[in-house]
Amino acid sequence: MEKDIKKLVKEGYAKVAKKGTSCCSSGSCCSSSDNARDISKSVGYSDDEIKTVPDGANLGLGCGNPVAIASLKEGDVVLDLGSGAGFDAFLAAKKVGKTGRVIGVDMTAEMLERARANAKKGGFDNVEFRSGEIEKLPVEDNMIDVVISNCVINLSPDKQTVFKEAFRVLKPGGRLMVSDLVLVKELPEQIKESVEAYVGCLTGAIKKDIYLGFIKQAGFEDIRLISEASYPVDAMFDGLEAASDAIVSIKVSAIKKINGGTK
Repeated sequence: MEKDIKKLVKEGYAKVAKKGTSCCSSGSCCSSSDNARDISKSVGYSDDEIKTVPDGANLGLGCGNPVAIASLKEGDVVLDLGSGAGFDAFLAAKKVGKTGRVIGVDMTAEMLERARANAKKGGFDNVEFRSGEIEKLPVEDNMIDVVISNCVINLSPDKQTVFKEAFRVLKPGGRLMVSDLVLVKELPEQIKESVEAYVGCLTGAIKKDIYLGFIKQAGFEDIRLISEASYPVDAMFDGLEAASDAIVSIKVSAIKKINGGTK
């Protein structure tokens, strides 16, 4: 089952990367850069942020703006889980500067190709994109200052392992900053059974308390639910109004403690 889920996610996001269209992989809703811009603005990105990344980096796939809450500084080493076409990675790269570094990890070859092309086009020398799964990160232990992720962890069939991996690669005192979708009540059966809804981040979402529990179990402390907001489900797919009160977008921060204190 886990392999089947990863396969359909790869296939879905490969289609998005090839088309360069925003929103859902089904193609049933969004079809232009205007849609991507509107969706990104609705989940917390400013016009300036959207304009500063290379064309084709913003596919409108996020459900929040983790860079905005990450308090990044010059010299930070940042890891972006499920980096897609590079939108958040490029925003982070501008904040960490030439002395900093951003690593994006994605399992979809087509997304990696697009992200690398965008990095070259935008002259982002402090960003690299690695092929890999977020359940088994191609990153050494204790080398990352900040882990960010945007509406990707809910796609994983093994979210608990994702948070354990994030904890492993963070330096002592390092920070986790995540935007994601969670459930506040069960989804309708027709959505649970929808392949398109899984690729669109809906079916893979779990209850909020379980999600936060996985972060704690991984070893993180100072876990904070920074914000919780309704998510525009109707912007992703037609006919999903029944799920509108079941899904929320959250922003969460947590810290890998060092000797009883933080960095």
